[in-house]
Amino acid sequence: MGLFDKGFKKTNQNFFQKLSRAIVGKSRVDEDVLDAIEEALLSSDMGVETTLKLIENLEDRVEKDKYMSMDELVDILRDEIAKLLNVSASDAEDAPVVPFDFSKKPYVVLVVGVNGVGKTTTIGKLASMLRARGKKVVVGAADTFRAAAVEQLTIWAERAGVDIVKQEMGSDPASVAYDSVRSAVAKGADVVLIDTAGRLHNRIDLMNELTKIRNVIRKVVPDGPHEVLLVLDGSTGQNAFVQAKEFSKATDVTALAVTKLDGSAKGGVVVGIVDQFRFPIKFIGIGEGVDDLKVFDKRAFVQSLFSKEDIEK
Repeated sequence: MGLFDKGFKKTNQNFFQKLSRAIVGKSRVDEDVLDAIEEALLSSDMGVETTLKLIENLEDRVEKDKYMSMDELVDILRDEIAKLLNVSASDAEDAPVVPFDFSKKPYVVLVVGVNGVGKTTTIGKLASMLRARGKKVVVGAADTFRAAAVEQLTIWAERAGVDIVKQEMGSDPASVAYDSVRSAVAKGADVVLIDTAGRLHNRIDLMNELTKIRNVIRKVVPDGPHEVLLVLDGSTGQNAFVQAKEFSKATDVTALAVTKLDGSAKGGVVVGIVDQFRFPIKFIGIGEGVDDLKVFDKRAFVQSLFSKEDIEK
């Protein structure tokens, strides 16, 4: 089983069922086949703009070679999707490693996203991943508006064996962020992960709060935060696009973590969001287990998204 096969089996099956029906008995790629591919990509929530871009690229390549087998079509799709995922020089090409610059100590990560996307869980799993790689981690519970968020993060911190900084419910989130970064510096931590409130009903309030958090962080670490990691729930499909759009307006998002892809046929949303917003994906959540947060690997992802081998078993 590949790195992401567990997470994208439903997307994979959905795509190949439609493609198989369209291509059976065909001696060449025609409009029906291309229409079936378009329908399959749209049903995986890749988005209209990204889907049309892929179809246009396919049409150009088909024009040069009138006949294509399913294998050839899949290879071309993988190639074209991999190109769309090339948004930064740090895109994984070899064995994936945690994509943080540990020469910056502490490496400050501000984690943002609406409530319910798995933001706090992602922080816990990321802390565990970093701890397992020998990194000293501090987490900051700056989502002070939800008792459940602080409690959940405390449990994850204890499970991962990392320090947590928290205050009373209703405390100023910027104060928690400030204390978290100060604690990380004092303890010689490699990374500090700061949870934030997941409210998006008023973008101006969110923008002001995140700006304040940034400013207090920079009083301790002048070039921080080094990462603004937006967590999105991949199972929500097009709603994830809306969240990406709103958060990109509220703050300078630098990277994505996409969660809850294990129970969804919407794996194409990953491709669409990267294509439309040009945010690199750094982590993928494909299950509930502590080890089910994976460092994003472009080639393994594309292979799992369209893996014909699983369908033939």
